[in-house]
Parts: sequence; structure tokens; C-alpha cells
Amino acid sequence: METNQKNRAWNDESTVKELTVRLNRIEGQVRGIKRMIEEGVYCDDVLNQIASAQSALNGVAKLLLQKHMQSCVKEQLASGDDQVIDEVLTTIFRMIR
Repeated sequence: METNQKNRAWNDESTVKELTVRLNRIEGQVRGIKRMIEEGVYCDDVLNQIASAQSALNGVAKLLLQKHMQSCVKEQLASGDDQVIDEVLTTIFRMIR
């Protein structure tokens, strides 16, 4: 996984905790989906669970994007780094595909 060398500007432990809790819940959902497939559960039920997990993951992405915009992007713009606008647009376009 390629990572950007910039450090996260938000060090809000409550956000880290919230993201972690959400991701742990999603991890449990995915394990449940795997178990459903292994047990031969009706396809429609599995697909509903997949949609639920995708929605939860989108919620994590939205929260992280919000924090990114409110802190990292704001700080980079304040320091004169206008390139961050293109980075954010690329990220948003990737998210809405």
C-alpha cells in the first residue's frame, strides 16, 4: 500500500477511537458474510449484508475525509500548498466512483 509521507495533522484520539470501533464492527460484518457464504445462506441475504458492510465502510471514509478537510487540508492551504486541492479532488473522485 502506497502511503503519503505527510503526517496526519489531526491527533484527535476520540476520532481515532471512533474510526477503530467502526472498522472493528465492519471486520465482524465481513467475517459474518464469509460465514454466510460458507454455510450456503440464501444469496439475497448475503447481498444485503454486503450492502450493509459497504455502507458502513463509506461512513468511515466520510468521517476520515471530513477530518482530513478540517485539519490536514486546512493546514496545507494555510502554508501555501495549493497542490492539496488537486489531491483532495482526486480522492473525492475515487470515492464516488
